[in-house]
Amino acid sequence: MGQLYIVPTPIGNLEDISFRAVNILKEADQVLAEDTRVSGKLLKHYAIATPMRSYHQHNEHRIVDQIIARLQGGEVIALISDAGTPGISDPGYLIVRECVARKINVICLPGATALIPAIVQSGIPSDRFVFEGFLPVKKGRKKKLTALAEEERTLVIYESPYRVLKTLQDLKEYLGQDRSISVSREISKKFESTVNGKLAEVLEYFEHKKPKGEFVFVVAGK
Repeated sequence: MGQLYIVPTPIGNLEDISFRAVNILKEADQVLAEDTRVSGKLLKHYAIATPMRSYHQHNEHRIVDQIIARLQGGEVIALISDAGTPGISDPGYLIVRECVARKINVICLPGATALIPAIVQSGIPSDRFVFEGFLPVKKGRKKKLTALAEEERTLVIYESPYRVLKTLQDLKEYLGQDRSISVSREISKKFESTVNGKLAEVLEYFEHKKPKGEFVFVVAGK
């Protein structure tokens, strides 16, 4: 029986990868990559010549059985996403679930993910938190926001630059303008920055400064 490695990759700075991760990517029989063009730059940077195969949300259901067959045949396969840890708002859950069901060993390496640095540097309580990933864009959004308004633990939300203002407006409406929030963008990248304050203050800030990059919201619980 083979083995599946879940390998976190840098979310920005290419140095944010472990020696173990590089070695596993070099020694694996195949690397499953969300976008081979993106991952190709990382593998080239570390002189990794392992063959890659695309594995993303649009083809994972179609090819998962093929991957399982290779693992059952004794191959070692590494799964990576464009950035961060696979399975955290990225493809990964399906293949891991199938491996567990078939008693194929799965090992997830510790490594980069945007939510932990955002929480730790926010100044908002980090002992208990709820990770929501991306909020529903339309269907179920109001219901989700209504539930989050009553959540006592710290909230962690991912957001794209195109919906930053909309989400801040909705959070202000449902959670109240005085709720504390920390907004981090482009974590570990050249233009990384964090804005802290009340929801009303941070909303006003981004109304005057166009959001750019990938965002993590850390919001105080009720």
